[in-house]
Amino acid sequence: MKKLIPFAALLAMAIQPAPAVAAQFGFGGDVSTRLRVQTYDIDHQFADEVMWQYRVTLNGSVRFGDGFYARVQLANTEPNKLDSDKGIFGAPGTVAVGGGGGWQAVGYGNASFSSLGFNNAYLGRNYGDSHYAVGRLPLNSFDNPIYDLTFFPRNPIELPVATFLNDSMFGANYGTKVGAGELNLTLGVVDNIVGKEARHIKDGLLKDGYLLMASYRAEVAGVSVEPIVLAAITRMDSFTQETFKAAGPTSGTGENLNNKYRMPFHQGVRPVTFGANLSGPVGGVKIGAGAWYSIVKGTTPDRAVYNNSDVVVGGNPYGLDNRNAIVDYTAYFTRIKAEYGPVLVWWDHSVTTDRSKRADQPVAIKQTYTNNLAWAQYQYHAYEDKDVKLTLQPTLRFMVTKDEVDPTYNHSRLRYELWAVAAF
Repeated sequence: MKKLIPFAALLAMAIQPAPAVAAQFGFGGDVSTRLRVQTYDIDHQFADEVMWQYRVTLNGSVRFGDGFYARVQLANTEPNKLDSDKGIFGAPGTVAVGGGGGWQAVGYGNASFSSLGFNNAYLGRNYGDSHYAVGRLPLNSFDNPIYDLTFFPRNPIELPVATFLNDSMFGANYGTKVGAGELNLTLGVVDNIVGKEARHIKDGLLKDGYLLMASYRAEVAGVSVEPIVLAAITRMDSFTQETFKAAGPTSGTGENLNNKYRMPFHQGVRPVTFGANLSGPVGGVKIGAGAWYSIVKGTTPDRAVYNNSDVVVGGNPYGLDNRNAIVDYTAYFTRIKAEYGPVLVWWDHSVTTDRSKRADQPVAIKQTYTNNLAWAQYQYHAYEDKDVKLTLQPTLRFMVTKDEVDPTYNHSRLRYELWAVAAF
């Protein structure tokens, strides 16, 4: 089915002849460096460190008449490969698997691991009051945490989709003007889960993971209002993100590895997430607010792909068989944001209540995870002309997480950052 989506879009383009117009090319990007200092509460003091990081993003576009266009973004989407002998990716304070928002850290012996890849690559067309695009699409999760809550429901704060999934997803988008606002529909492809099954399985057409999002944005009395619904059409997995690197026995095995990035939180589920963004001026301050709610109820199928009892991650046995698990969790996420000139501050709060039970558990043990994040940044424009803009951005992030069942994972983390970004 994934192959049919881009094929249908290309076919639609082909049967609509465009006038002969010279193609218009665009090129840009940014070069960034970042100094990050992070410190933890006294129980996790071993993880304090200073990190020197860099990132390069290159953007290209072409417009070729009658509203058709193509856009690509090259970014360093690979993780830090710091221990090639053991095949271990990442280190304390870095990501374990997947991207890192494009940021790379200096490794042991002045080593680094850099590889540019296509973060975004899509085709589209703008015409009249409508537009469409297909390919690896940007998600804008920095301003829309509905994706964070859907993919990382246990700990959705601090932009995990932008950090670990590089803020992109393969899919197709269609938008059109409806009334005073714009309606957008997005079909996303989040996995090819049937590819992990035995080859003799023939009914894999609808066993890939598909999401459908609908949003409507309009201005009401000077306030931007955007209700959003994001629902899984077919089964998908949700994940956790690593918020600190534990040492010794607190590294955990089995369920305790839920604190590790990209360990499945629940598998074979159909989350439904909905909420709204509001924003508007109050005096000289731009205020934003949003609230989102996610709900999942169902049973993980009895399929081999959901049996992780033999999976080993970082030397620790994962050891969980999620087949036939009864999944029952709800999560909510709220954000309040204020922007005044170069100053941006916001506060995130999320609570996830999990009443799920695996097949080998006699009763469900209620889990409650509470997360809070305070973010403050200041942008100083050190230089700007028509071609280049240099911005210095000091940033503070303070996170507090709480696990009602296992206090071992209760912790706080403070990050001081200084960004230097040259955009061209």
